[in-house]
Amino acid sequence: MSEVADSGFAPRLLAWFDIHGRHDLPWQHPRSPYRVWLSEIMLQQTQVRVVVPYFERFVAALPDLPALAAAPLDDVLGLWSGLGYYARARNLHAAARACVDHHGGELPRDFDALLALPGIGRSTAGAILSQAWGDRFAILDGNVKRVLARVHGVSGWPGLPAVEKQLWQHAQAQLPDARLADYTQAQMDLGATLCTRHEPACILCPLQDGCVARFQGRVTELPTPKPGKALPQREAVLLLLRDSEGRVLLRRRPPAGVWAQLWSLPEADDHDTARALFHAHVDGDYSQGEALEPIAHAFSHYRLRLLPLRWRAVAPAAAVGDNDDLRWVSLDAIDALGIPAPVRTLLDAQFAEQQEDPPP
Repeated sequence: MSEVADSGFAPRLLAWFDIHGRHDLPWQHPRSPYRVWLSEIMLQQTQVRVVVPYFERFVAALPDLPALAAAPLDDVLGLWSGLGYYARARNLHAAARACVDHHGGELPRDFDALLALPGIGRSTAGAILSQAWGDRFAILDGNVKRVLARVHGVSGWPGLPAVEKQLWQHAQAQLPDARLADYTQAQMDLGATLCTRHEPACILCPLQDGCVARFQGRVTELPTPKPGKALPQREAVLLLLRDSEGRVLLRRRPPAGVWAQLWSLPEADDHDTARALFHAHVDGDYSQGEALEPIAHAFSHYRLRLLPLRWRAVAPAAAVGDNDDLRWVSLDAIDALGIPAPVRTLLDAQFAEQQEDPPP
């Protein structure tokens, strides 16, 4: 272990943070347990620049934990729409309700109690405790894993339990006795701005003198990438059904699986299933569907190719009626709903087209 890793890691990092760190993030002013928690959940697998406007819109609508707990899930998903990884929003909502039921409407200041809440793992619990209350807990998000793997020369994909265990040991050993909120933010800032995945700015790094990866010429090798494998591909047919008023039929997705509980277009795995779905919802001729440009979307575990078919001025089938999981929605009202990003892009294009050529 290098000298900087032994004793100089935290002091050097904090000195760098005082000058170069991010001090004007919206969840820092004011910094409350609720705002810290919300930011940490939003920042999972999402960059700060993307999160900031979503965070500001979210807290404007739901300013505290009781407000979040009392909100309908549809409202929460609507505020989250576009951020992706929607399980985070569902877990956030469930955790807020659990806090109302079991913790007096507040986040608990206890590691095990935080860990028991939906969507909060070890690193997120540590980030909340260190930033909201200044408690001495380590974090290990993606940025921190990258910094520690390089500084300490830790080989192996960080997703492997044995490698992650080593990184946790380093993270815990380097904790300072004070300024835990700043230290936690400093680690994330260093990984996000200097010790980046590609083309890291080693010459500007406050830890460069003790970085094992830099001395060994292994900066581009560490952290070890996840072993690659070809992602499977699947296709699905999307039914874009518009009635004579220009409204679109949306269907709530199942409570589990991809895009769970979001509103989307009716979807089928093949044309036979799509045809049956079409006739169940509207009166019309399936063969008159207009093929739109395919949409490619990648998930972590497979690639999806969506094949949209559009019909105009269809007649809603009487069987649809009022249904909690089916809804005819005007295109200008979709902003209030949680809708998968590729589907929202498609609907936005329909709205723009409707503005240019409104129905008679």
